[in-house]
Amino acid sequence: MDFLFDYGLFLAKIATVVVAFIAILVVAKSVKGHHSSQKGELEVTDLTEQYKHTVHQLESHLFDKPLLKARDKAEKKADKEKHKARQNEVKKAAKEGDLSHSREPRLFVLDFHGSIDAREVTSLREEVTAILAVAMEGDEVLLRLETGGGMVHGYGLASSQLDRLKAAGIKLTISVDKVAASGGYMMACIADKIISAPFAIVGSIGVIAQLPNFNKILKKNDIEFEQITAGEFKRTLTMFGENTDKAREKFQSEIEETHGLFKAFVSEHRPALDLAKVATGEHWFGKQAFELGLVDEIGTSDDYISLSCKDREVLQVRYVQRKKLAEKLAGATGDAADNVLLKWISRGQRPIV
Repeated sequence: MDFLFDYGLFLAKIATVVVAFIAILVVAKSVKGHHSSQKGELEVTDLTEQYKHTVHQLESHLFDKPLLKARDKAEKKADKEKHKARQNEVKKAAKEGDLSHSREPRLFVLDFHGSIDAREVTSLREEVTAILAVAMEGDEVLLRLETGGGMVHGYGLASSQLDRLKAAGIKLTISVDKVAASGGYMMACIADKIISAPFAIVGSIGVIAQLPNFNKILKKNDIEFEQITAGEFKRTLTMFGENTDKAREKFQSEIEETHGLFKAFVSEHRPALDLAKVATGEHWFGKQAFELGLVDEIGTSDDYISLSCKDREVLQVRYVQRKKLAEKLAGATGDAADNVLLKWISRGQRPIV
């Protein structure tokens, strides 16, 4: 009787936690769903102007006024001559009906900090669509990528968004300052050039799926678990039922198949890679990844942007949705709930790259 009482009390506590969790999730999702119907907007930041402003601020403390005055005069003269030459080019292009040279090439900077389900692809697709609408010959996109990977289908879609740029003939450079592993490397390998910081984590070309099994605990406490499916492999491994060797073999074959698709995708975009050596699920630091051919250059996104600011216009493009305080709180709660659920699911039937 004591066991039944304690067990009933335990179930009551669990039920209370689950109900509270579901209630929070429903409220958060309803607020997020209401907000998601609102349109977002593009934020465009001129990084070239920011760079020049920073340099001028520091120089104002380092040099005397006559020297600064002479510099400003020389800059204005150079800008005037450059503008005049550009205007002549534009007039000539307009006369010939060729608008592809109506402005100087630009570098568009995007950011992707990926979650386990790659939900950031919603913003990425808007940013890519906007760039494709205005891009001209000579333009380039720099993606600052930071993610350890996640759901196969989510990162597959994110990779497809980057492939849209390549299909349009726009040069794509991806910079990895911290980590681009697994699904992150799936995105990175699309690029014409991958830049990695010396100690950034790169690689992890592998697939994983794991889940706990409570069948023995249920049996020990005389609790039966029933699951009804149609189709022999509708469900392979389960958390509560008794798993069979046949189910394990099927699940393993699915994981191997996903890994094979992953390797084929990487090979298609970086054919020079020795897949037998790098597609083992291991990860490497930037310098090691460079030696293995996983990346093309050692450096940081800051270096690339600073150099680009000296000879062309650099624009950071972000798709954002304005949120009220209540929506931010609800969104944070919903994201936390999503992460818990996704991590739980990912350790079950959903493979992770």
